[in-house]
Amino acid sequence: MVPQIVKQADPRMEKAVQYLEDELRSLRVGRAQTALVENLTVEQYGQTMLLKAVATITTPDAHTITISPWDKSMVASIEKMLRENQALGLNPSSDGNVVRLNVPPMTEDRRREIVKELGVKVENSHISLRQIRHDVLGEVKRMEKSGEATQDDMRFAEQELNKKIDYYKKKADELAKAKEAEIMQV
Repeated sequence: MVPQIVKQADPRMEKAVQYLEDELRSLRVGRAQTALVENLTVEQYGQTMLLKAVATITTPDAHTITISPWDKSMVASIEKMLRENQALGLNPSSDGNVVRLNVPPMTEDRRREIVKELGVKVENSHISLRQIRHDVLGEVKRMEKSGEATQDDMRFAEQELNKKIDYYKKKADELAKAKEAEIMQV
């Protein structure tokens, strides 16, 4: 019974690392990427929609993102949303059909800020991994108190969960190291 409970931590930990990977994709690295804007939300006919659900987003070159809404009446609202987005820090321009974002090369200071942001995201990932371990250990402790598990089961669960958390933390750190190298590359 305890090994099955410990095994249930794997998909949750994998999901935490996958979430980190998705978060890292949205970090700016000095060149245009569709991931910078595709998950932003825009108002369409009174509903909030993801930008990727209402427009085609492309990168024609390394420093430009083009957004072509399927409904041309949305160009103004997309442009306004991008201009008001402080985290993005980019100034959009449009010709009435397409919104363009020019991604300027990043300064050394901006690169360091983004690396700090990366560190925060990695630490949040580590926190969620520890929380998953805590939840599973709590379940095993509950079983031990009710007599469904022994102290040996508890020690087994702790050892296995520590192995798992070390593995997933290492995986998260490898992702972060690769992203940091990509960010710092000029």
